[in-house]
Amino acid sequence: MRGHAKYLRASKVIFFLALAFQGLFGAQGARAAAQSQFSLSKPLKLKWKFETTETLNFAPAAAQNNVYLPLGGGRIISLRLDDGELNWKADLGGYVSAAPDADESGVFVATETPSLPGSPYLQATGALRALGRLSGVGLWMRTLPAPLRGSLVSNESMLFGGAADGRLYAIRKQTGEIVWVKQLNAPFGSAPVLHQKLLLVNDEEGQVLALEQSSGRIVWRYRTRKILRSSPSVNDAFVYLGSADGHVYALENATGRVRWRARTGGAVQAVQLAGRCLLTTSLDNFVYCLSPQRGNRLWKRQLAGRIVARPLATEQDVLLSPLAGDETVVLDLQDGKKTNSIPTGEDNNTGAAPVLAGNILLLTTRKGLEAYTDQTITAEPSAGYASNPRWAGGGLF
Repeated sequence: MRGHAKYLRASKVIFFLALAFQGLFGAQGARAAAQSQFSLSKPLKLKWKFETTETLNFAPAAAQNNVYLPLGGGRIISLRLDDGELNWKADLGGYVSAAPDADESGVFVATETPSLPGSPYLQATGALRALGRLSGVGLWMRTLPAPLRGSLVSNESMLFGGAADGRLYAIRKQTGEIVWVKQLNAPFGSAPVLHQKLLLVNDEEGQVLALEQSSGRIVWRYRTRKILRSSPSVNDAFVYLGSADGHVYALENATGRVRWRARTGGAVQAVQLAGRCLLTTSLDNFVYCLSPQRGNRLWKRQLAGRIVARPLATEQDVLLSPLAGDETVVLDLQDGKKTNSIPTGEDNNTGAAPVLAGNILLLTTRKGLEAYTDQTITAEPSAGYASNPRWAGGGLF
């Protein structure tokens, strides 16, 4: 009886700790906990697929059990995360210019409209829209002089994006009001990164800037020799950069001073912290595991082709999508050995990063969006709108 009472008391403690965790961290904490349990090395089963030939090299956004997939021709669709069924579609015109962002307040999409040839007037070619999460109805629209590039990111109240004309924006999510704008010399092409109170962003001249999220004040900046192709990766100590000059840089988080620099065999495509590794993909077709503290190489592995998409890492494994070949590859973070793969079809991988939304892995291919699970599936996977009689015999749009 005494042991049983201790067990009941321990169960109550765990229950209230779980409630406290949920209250402190909300849905984001719950999603992070679910993702940490996802195993890329288990046999991954196709849960559903949405067939279309109009995917882009932009990762979809996922929020509140829905996924938002940008398509060619300025279109975006909402699918149910559980089964891939279509919720709604929106035709925004022009074409999507950056990876979307979504949360419980809405879906945020950047588009570009080509300027009219021969017009003597300056034309605004960019736009940012907020769409209703459940309906796709427009909530607000903000016209911009030039289109946003890379990806959109957000905190609790503001949305951030860098434009093709060198402007960096902070925009209020509820209203579309511009909170601040910073004009810089070079255009932006990669996704900004949020860390604590800082906004970290690369421009296309090889410069990284750390700014205050609230005001846009530049805290520090650093320039590499060539373009920075992807977003920085950051922890509490360092900001990591991968440059087309073939080097990986570790900068002090607080000051931007260089702590170490490591060379790879080609222009660096992406850097990402994952377990004991600073994962580095290079245009020499290798993926490197570097020590985050010193930059020394722990292992490297050659893949079938160049890795353009940003890798997806869990606590034990990393998923990579080389453009050549017919599969995505899973490597063990401890030694770089191949532990799994997902057949995608010959030259079917894209530059869109894989996304882990709770316990669903989303892969954007040239033939649509595929959803995988590491759990046992008892029913046949669905095939998106193709299995829905509402769309039988015709295309989406």
